[in-house]
Amino acid sequence: MEVVSPRSVVFPTVQFAIFFVVVLALSWALMPKPGLWKPFILAASAVFYGAASWRWVALLAALVLANQLAAVLIARSGRPKVRSSIVAAAVAVDLGLLGLFKYYDFFAEDFNRVLGTVGLDLPLPLLSLALPVGISFFVFQAISYVVDVKRGLLPPARTVDLAIYLSFFPHLVAGPIVRAREFLPQLAAPRDPRNVAVGAGVVLIAVGLVKKVVLADFLAREIVDPVFAVPQLYHTPDVLLAAYAYAAQIYCDFSGYTDIAIGLALLMGFIFPQNFDSPYRSASFREFWRRWHITLSRYLRDFLYIPLGGNRGGRWSTARNLMITMVLGGLWHGAAWTFVLWGALHGTALVTEHLIGADRVDRVPAWLRWIVVFNLVVFGWILFRSPDLEIVGSFLRALVSPGAATLVTPAIVGAVVLVIGMQLLPPRPLQALRLRVEGWRPTALGVGLAAVILLVAATVPTQGVPPFIYFQF
Repeated sequence: MEVVSPRSVVFPTVQFAIFFVVVLALSWALMPKPGLWKPFILAASAVFYGAASWRWVALLAALVLANQLAAVLIARSGRPKVRSSIVAAAVAVDLGLLGLFKYYDFFAEDFNRVLGTVGLDLPLPLLSLALPVGISFFVFQAISYVVDVKRGLLPPARTVDLAIYLSFFPHLVAGPIVRAREFLPQLAAPRDPRNVAVGAGVVLIAVGLVKKVVLADFLAREIVDPVFAVPQLYHTPDVLLAAYAYAAQIYCDFSGYTDIAIGLALLMGFIFPQNFDSPYRSASFREFWRRWHITLSRYLRDFLYIPLGGNRGGRWSTARNLMITMVLGGLWHGAAWTFVLWGALHGTALVTEHLIGADRVDRVPAWLRWIVVFNLVVFGWILFRSPDLEIVGSFLRALVSPGAATLVTPAIVGAVVLVIGMQLLPPRPLQALRLRVEGWRPTALGVGLAAVILLVAATVPTQGVPPFIYFQF
């Protein structure tokens, strides 16, 4: 599979800053006139995505038309079986598109390997298609639209509204996964610039920039990338710290992106759902998935786990449904066995908690449950970060390789402790501080954001800001 570098759609760049300032100013000017604002924001989103590849804009447009046709046919049909068939066809098209770009080569290579072991020389061709940035996110959102229309939770939208929903640039390439029924009703009335939550938006953008550029990229450069590239060159102290550093990096990278995305949307008058809630303070895996990538968790619950039967069929049926959901959730992240194993690890943990029972689990001291859950989550990140199973094996062997530390520094340790420690603090004082900052006057907010930008700029390496981790999904 060919992967196209998505540097052109990275938020923390000068190019994007110029793009957003222009778009925001024109958006505020056009907000009272939906007939002008909608084509404008659709064009702006196309420019944003087209900066990576205009072929992907055409792909996204085809997805919009296919799902809009399905929604209209569903609304016009009064026969439940016909409606279900249309939904099934639309979902098959959406998942088929995702499978073609993201999974075809992965399964074709494994199939060819199996054929080779039995002496059959009939290999499937490899397509080496470029993976469209964010395809997993906008495909899931397209599915949520047709399913919500079928369930009667939403009437078919106007085609332009659906196009805006699927292509809206703040969440286009890496979420959060905004449901159709959460976004489309916000297009029903013109946005009022006077009601924009400027303070909250600016704070979220500033926090997201610090998380991504100052913390996540620093940890990636200084320890995570070197160790995961060739773990056999390092000893236990470096490898152990790299595992915890990656836990901190992926949290800062992904939650930093969603902070920025939610902040940008707020400045444009739109509200996105929360996507992270201090996940590393979790004392169970069930709690972890209520706090980590919340929009994906609820999507998998509502569109996979519950349709499979949820917890309605007894203990073992529930265990099966949990495992299927988590394995497929792992595979959603990427076409590699490491992601499948990562999903299976979380599925096994959730099944174990379910079979033991919440009452028995809660009898274990909270601090002990936190230690077990946190370290298992970190172990899972080793699978998630490793490009293949060979690197996983090398990393695990290096974890028990005595030797001197060569990469451990006070700055790296301090960054990891800061990221994890902040999530363990009581939430109320932090929320109160955040609300106080959000209430600052516009001048103070501007000065504060300028200071954050200067801090971020001082930490950017000469090669620029690397793409967000979740762009590859």
